[in-house]
Amino acid sequence: MTAPASTLIEAARRLADEVLAPGAESADREGVSVATIAEVKRSGVLGVGGPVAYGGAQVPDAVAREIAEILAGACCSTYFVQAQHHSPVRMLAAADCPARERLLRPLCDGTLLSGIAFSHLRAHPRKPVRVTRVSGGRRFDGRVPWYTGWSLNDVMLLAGVTDDDEALFAFADAREQPGLRPTPQLQLAALTGTRTVGLELDGLVVPEEDVVWSRPYEEWAIADRPKNTNPNPAMFGVAGAALDLLEAAGDAEAKETAQVLGERLREVRREAYALVDEVPAGERLADRLAVKTRAYDVLRAATTAAIVAGGGRAFGLGSPAQRLAREGLFLVVQGQTADVRSAHLRALRG
Repeated sequence: MTAPASTLIEAARRLADEVLAPGAESADREGVSVATIAEVKRSGVLGVGGPVAYGGAQVPDAVAREIAEILAGACCSTYFVQAQHHSPVRMLAAADCPARERLLRPLCDGTLLSGIAFSHLRAHPRKPVRVTRVSGGRRFDGRVPWYTGWSLNDVMLLAGVTDDDEALFAFADAREQPGLRPTPQLQLAALTGTRTVGLELDGLVVPEEDVVWSRPYEEWAIADRPKNTNPNPAMFGVAGAALDLLEAAGDAEAKETAQVLGERLREVRREAYALVDEVPAGERLADRLAVKTRAYDVLRAATTAAIVAGGGRAFGLGSPAQRLAREGLFLVVQGQTADVRSAHLRALRG
């Protein structure tokens, strides 16, 4: 492992142990705090995939996955807020536009935190957000159903579809402004602490220089479709945290269960990451989906075991076990596509 990678993993573990885990129940109930996000920014994890020339660490994907597991296992709400940041960094790093020089360095060095507003593109051919050309820029109209990190993010990567069926991405300030209004915060069964809202867009105009990417919709979709066939590393982080609770329960039965489930977790994790690292992204999708559904099974078993071992005490809102169980349920539907849903339901029927 390179020195920058090792340093960044150590920083992630310190952040998890000293800030995220001690505040996880509070973040779950009351919301991820501005102070916690300040610590995330200072830690360096926001630059994990960013170019070194712009202040990023540009570590291998395996290191980025390990950091994601560490953060998710400590506090999935905080993990999920910062997870939104990495797609904008990757897109901006590959772009040739004025926004690259203005935003990439502060995004990589932690000065700015970005959110994302583009999952609605997957509703195509419906167009929840439409983009039209106006003098000096682009106008966005419609509704973003899901935006995470409101009041915590500095900027957002916003997407819509044009009349010519192009997917267009642009940066905007993550604040209420003419043409952009947040809904009241969504009340969720899990990860309510992520400060997730909807966004009402009614004539939001973004300057042309803040447009990052514009291509035919199908070109974006071809690259996007395979991504969610792979397990989110957060699944392994949350499952691992649940098994740590089980191991700490103290009795022999709980320890044995933790060991058996731990072996299953390591095996499915190994298979999942081998497919990511060794097989081209658009290939062996059925195998990826099969591994993902097995990962769901292990995640559910691990979080359920932590509840069982904790008994009635595990249902107190101060208990990590109930929080991890709800976080696990959230990860079952996070980023869910029609293909993932069908594969998971088939596996449950089987």
